[in-house]
Amino acid sequence: MLLGVVLIVWSLAPIYNMAVIALSAHDDIFAGTIWPVSPTLNSFYVVFTEGFWYLEHFWQQFGNSFFVGLMTMFLTLLIGSLASFTVGRMHFRNGWLLTNAALMTYVIPASFLAIPFYRIMQIYGLTNHLWAVIAAITTFATPYAIFIFSQYGKSIPMELDESARIDGANPLQIYLYVYLPLMAPALVAVGTYALLLAWNEYLYNFLMLSTPDSMTVAVALAQFLNSDESPWNLMMATAIVYALPPIMLYYMFRRNMTAGLTMGGVKG
Repeated sequence: MLLGVVLIVWSLAPIYNMAVIALSAHDDIFAGTIWPVSPTLNSFYVVFTEGFWYLEHFWQQFGNSFFVGLMTMFLTLLIGSLASFTVGRMHFRNGWLLTNAALMTYVIPASFLAIPFYRIMQIYGLTNHLWAVIAAITTFATPYAIFIFSQYGKSIPMELDESARIDGANPLQIYLYVYLPLMAPALVAVGTYALLLAWNEYLYNFLMLSTPDSMTVAVALAQFLNSDESPWNLMMATAIVYALPPIMLYYMFRRNMTAGLTMGGVKG
């Protein structure tokens, strides 16, 4: 219990500190008080109204973050589910090589591939474009998705596929009407993972996106540190607003995530 309390305090202290700074006036940030003497929501008002020059493109950047996250989630689920369906349900020859080869990509750290990825996107004219970031993050999320879907798919009886074939269903219909509905917990778990991975990604966003109109909030937050006197209260308020969507998403689908990861994380 004591260790649990220590871990909870250790985990919540940074979040509490963010809230204290966000609720403080600019002159009271370093006052050293446990709670602001005169708490104010002015920082959040400035963020929502884009009332500071670092926040001039906040909502567009917020939309960019959503676009990158949703497209990464969609492509990860599409590629991962199609690959696992092909390997596990259509008796693809030597299909196990596909899943194992995909996982082998995690042997190389993502940071080592940053320059090659940038060069590839430069060749195809995708630098400073959101699709460059989407392609990169999807590459790193897909192997995990294939593995989880492959293991989870083993819990779905093959007799369902055979019954659908007897009724005249083709492989695409089996995939859409039999396989995907039964994979719902795994889809939610992996989809949430892919969305959060894209939402929190900084390295590839920083490397691929360079203009205020194209960058995401994760990169825009770092721009606050370019000032001689950083507006910490505005930066913390922006960070809190940016953190709300993934927190809400997690608590909405946490039961499905637990079921999907538990069923898909055990090799059968």
